[in-house]
Amino acid sequence: MNPSKKCEILILGAGPAGLTAGWELSRNGKKVIVLESDPKFVGGIARTASFNEFRFDIGGHRFFTKSTEVQKIWTEILDEENWLRDVPRLSRIYFNRKFFAYPLKPIDAVFKLGLFKSVSAILSYLKYKVFPIKNVVSFEDWVINNFGKKLFLVFFKTYTEKVWGIPCSEISADWAAQRIKGLSLSKAIISAVLSGLTPKAKSRNIKTLIDKFDYPKLGPGMVWEEAAKKINNSSQSEVILSSRVTCLRLENRNIISCEVNNNSYDYFETKQVISTLPIRDLINIISPKPPKDVIENANNLKYRDFLTVVLILNTKDIFPDNWIYIHEPNVKLGRIQNFKNWSPKMVPDSNMTSLGLEYFCNEGDELWTLSDKDLIELGIKELFEIDLIKPQWFVDGTVLRMPKAYPVYDASYKAQLRIIRSWLDENIQNLQLVGRNGMHMYNNQDHSMLAAHLAARNLLGESWDPWKVNADAEYHEEVLVQPSGRMVPRRISDQP
Repeated sequence: MNPSKKCEILILGAGPAGLTAGWELSRNGKKVIVLESDPKFVGGIARTASFNEFRFDIGGHRFFTKSTEVQKIWTEILDEENWLRDVPRLSRIYFNRKFFAYPLKPIDAVFKLGLFKSVSAILSYLKYKVFPIKNVVSFEDWVINNFGKKLFLVFFKTYTEKVWGIPCSEISADWAAQRIKGLSLSKAIISAVLSGLTPKAKSRNIKTLIDKFDYPKLGPGMVWEEAAKKINNSSQSEVILSSRVTCLRLENRNIISCEVNNNSYDYFETKQVISTLPIRDLINIISPKPPKDVIENANNLKYRDFLTVVLILNTKDIFPDNWIYIHEPNVKLGRIQNFKNWSPKMVPDSNMTSLGLEYFCNEGDELWTLSDKDLIELGIKELFEIDLIKPQWFVDGTVLRMPKAYPVYDASYKAQLRIIRSWLDENIQNLQLVGRNGMHMYNNQDHSMLAAHLAARNLLGESWDPWKVNADAEYHEEVLVQPSGRMVPRRISDQP
């Protein structure tokens, strides 16, 4: 039998949230153990993988934030010489066999949609502003009310249903309210078309998408690999890979130990726990078991899985975009990343290109279970169908599968989460939840980091509520024309 190990603070998961908390606590003298189930990588979905010296990002991770705290963490973890600053953002939408600039340009949008469709979209928008859907419960309701049915059908429905795998009518309106707050593709279209038809039509509240971002020279994994290294170099703390948590022992409203599948230790004793595990997994490893209704609600939380088909192509330039959204309903492909356009150092040979074809799926479904060979063939076929590559360019390829990439905001998730959180708050006093899956929030890297930073500060004697980060923060896709101030959540004691 392997021995146990003691630590002050146990962190479950070595993604951006877990490593941010671990780094903050270890540099302040706390004895921290970060457990990661992956045998090789840290960083979670923000890691950087490689194949034949071609490096690739899982989903594309821009480094942009309005939080000075998060910006400081990034720059303190990774030396300045390893950053690319002000990387130009370029992305387009592929729809109806046409590429639309994103953000949209007035002439481009009107020309490609056609004057009739542009006017029709504006009339539809006005109709639902005058006669809105009264009982708004779904993503579909919310988008139609805010942007009209025509724009919903053209620029929301197909892509959103590819991402989530369920009808827009079954996705919670919370998703739209969170992710399309203040600015969306459809609002950009309306602004573009209006300004194209009537150049004087402006709104002082219009926001614009960021056109530059920072990026580590060798991908986002650089940051998290360095964070893990700094934690391991501290005198008392460490990141331990190949450590899948199998049980959390609960006694007198405190987690006292954690059992793991690990080559060195059978369990860890601890005083405090920060978890980034998917809530569904977390609830099912607590012992004694939570009540039946809590387990049932956790098991009913849904996740969307994700796979990247990487194609290495013997051609120098294919398109100038960082990524392209595929709104075309006749292909399964959802999005394409062009890694050399994020950083030229992501490819070992500048005369070649590597593309990441992103497919959204559910673990165990038809796409997920296709062989790597079949997925690579599917990717080549679909890129040829949309006239982006010639099959003879293909040199090699690989596939990376990422389970539980996105927590799903369906109609019931909020009630389920409320029941789970209520039980956790009442029955476990030394546990904090952070991260995308840890909080079942489809938040951004910087929001996960800020929540984790605040959770760490709580263990250093401060008083913060990490759950307020998303409620109080602007979102990374938006920049006010006028300065909006930095992103700092209120302390728990602050008045709303």
